[in-house]
Amino acid sequence: MNIVFFVIVLIAFFTAAWHQLHWVPIAEKLSPMETLSKAVVESAGGSVELALGLIGVMTLFLGLMKVAEAGGMLTLIARLIRPLMVRLFPEVPPEHPAMGAMILNLSANALGLGNAATPFGIRGMQELDKLNSHPGTATDPMVLFLAINTSSVTLLPTGVIALRAAAGSADPAGILPTTLFATCCSTVAAIFAAKAYRHFFKVKNSRAGKENKGLRAQEAREESPPIEAHKGYPMWVSGLALIVLVAVIPLTIFWGKAVSPWIIPFLMVGFLGFGVIRRVPVYEVFVEGAKEGFRVAIRIIPYLVAILVAVGMFRASGAMEAMVSGLGGFTAKVGMPAEALPMALLRPLSGSGAYGVLASIINNPSIGPDSYTGYLVSTLQGSTETTFYVLAIYFGAVRVRRIRHALAAGLTADLVGIMAAIAVCATLYG
Repeated sequence: MNIVFFVIVLIAFFTAAWHQLHWVPIAEKLSPMETLSKAVVESAGGSVELALGLIGVMTLFLGLMKVAEAGGMLTLIARLIRPLMVRLFPEVPPEHPAMGAMILNLSANALGLGNAATPFGIRGMQELDKLNSHPGTATDPMVLFLAINTSSVTLLPTGVIALRAAAGSADPAGILPTTLFATCCSTVAAIFAAKAYRHFFKVKNSRAGKENKGLRAQEAREESPPIEAHKGYPMWVSGLALIVLVAVIPLTIFWGKAVSPWIIPFLMVGFLGFGVIRRVPVYEVFVEGAKEGFRVAIRIIPYLVAILVAVGMFRASGAMEAMVSGLGGFTAKVGMPAEALPMALLRPLSGSGAYGVLASIINNPSIGPDSYTGYLVSTLQGSTETTFYVLAIYFGAVRVRRIRHALAAGLTADLVGIMAAIAVCATLYG
C-alpha cells in the first residue's frame, strides 16, 4: 500500500506540473497547481466529515451483529457448514482442532464479523501446519482454506451498507442481491481453482514425509485443545440450506429492487427478535457492539484521509480524466467503467485503500452511490477480499514461504467475482 499511495500522489503531482507549465492564465480561474492544493485541503476535510457521518450507521450495524453473535447465530452457521467442510477437506480429521477453527472462521466471515474471523483463521492455519509434513510449504488444505477466505464468503456486507447510507444512498441495502450472487460465484471459483491448480504444484511425498505427517498429526492431537464448533447438522439439512441459498440468488436478482427497501427494517426486527428468543439482553449487548462500531469508525479516519487525499489529487490533476478517456472505451464494452478501475485493481492489494476509493467514488456528485458505477464498486468491495493481505497474514503466521498455487487460486476467485459483479449489476442497475 505504501507504493500504491506514493505512486498515486506522484502521478497527480507530475500531471498537475505538466499542465501548469503549459497553462495560459485565465481571469478568475485557478491554475492547475492551485487546483491541486485546494483538492488536498478539501479532500482531507471531506474524509473526516464522511467518517463522522459513518459513525452512526456503523454503530447501528455492529450493534445488531453483536446481538446475533451473542444469540449463537455463529454456532448455527458453523453447524450448517460442518458437513460440507468435512467433504471439502478430506485430509483433515473431522475432530481435529483445525476443522473447528476453519468452520468458525468461515461462519464469522459470512456474517461480516471480520474482527472475529481473523483470529479463528490464523488459529486454523496454525493447526493445519501441525498436519504439514513439509514445514514451510503450503499444503492442499491450507491453499483451499486461504482461497475460500480470499473469495470473501460474505452474506451480509454491513460495512459497505453503512458507507452507502452515509453517502446518502436512497437504497443502501440494494447491494445485498448483487453481493450474494458475486460472492457465491467467487467462492465456487476459489474451490475449483484450488482443487484444479494443485495438480500443477505438486509436493513430493516421500516416506519420511508421510511418517513426519503422522507424527505431527499425533502431536497436534495431544498438544492442541479442540476448538468448540459443535457437532454438525445431518448432511441433508446442510444440503437443504445450500439449495435454499442457491435458490435465493435468482429471486434476489429479479425481485431485488422490490425487496431491498424491506431489508434494513427486517434486519432490525429479525436480529433483535432472534436475540430476544435466545434470551439475550438485547439492549446491553447492542450497546456493547455499538461501542465497537464507534471505535471502528474512528479508527478508519486516518486511512480515509490518506486515500481520499490521494484520489482527490489524482482527480484534480487531470490524471483521472486522462485514464478515463484512455481506457473507458475498452473497459466500458465489458461493463467496467473506467472510474471503477482503481477499485478493481486496488481491492486485492489493500482493504483500507479500496475502502477509501469506494468512499471517494460514491461521494463523487457526478457518480453517486445509486448509479451503476456506485452499485458496481459497492458490490466489488462486499464480494471480494484483500488477497495479498490475507496471504501475508495467514501464511506469515506459520512461516510458509512456498505458497504453491494459493495466489493463483485467490486471484482467480477475485477475477470471477469481478466478472460476476459486472454481470449482476448490469442486469439490475445497468
